[in-house]
Amino acid sequence: MPSVGLNTAFTVATSVLNVSVDPFFAFNFLIEIEGLLVGGFSECSGLEVETEFYDYREGGMNDYVHRFIGPTKYQPLILKHGLTPIPGLWTWHQEVIQGIDTGKFKRRNGTIYLLNQQKIPMKWWNFKEAFPYKWSGPEFRANSGDVAFESVELFHKGLS
Repeated sequence: MPSVGLNTAFTVATSVLNVSVDPFFAFNFLIEIEGLLVGGFSECSGLEVETEFYDYREGGMNDYVHRFIGPTKYQPLILKHGLTPIPGLWTWHQEVIQGIDTGKFKRRNGTIYLLNQQKIPMKWWNFKEAFPYKWSGPEFRANSGDVAFESVELFHKGLS
């Protein structure tokens, strides 16, 4: 029996199942933050999870090093979008600043959706208990026609 190449099997499987396996476009995403009206985002970065490890050298074993799992770290999410009259991110950041002394500020959950070409969510990442620790406003230049952007950086307690 002749062997079927991986590409051929992949093509047959996708045509029989009527499933598209093209990679998703990075510009096709949506971010929802619970109860916060913010508009569309032009950039999102920080979808990164890293589990640390540490090495332990056992006495008398020179050919092997034990690796033990350490804590898991989540990078801050960085969200950027064109500045609009909707002050959602700025207001949330100001609430955090005012609530620092009392510990009473609103942490919010959210979801980052990766959409297909028909704007249907295909993959998503939920972040939990986030709060903005940094807000950056636009850079102004008299000789530029660029859109004014704001950026917010969020600490969160994990991705799922």
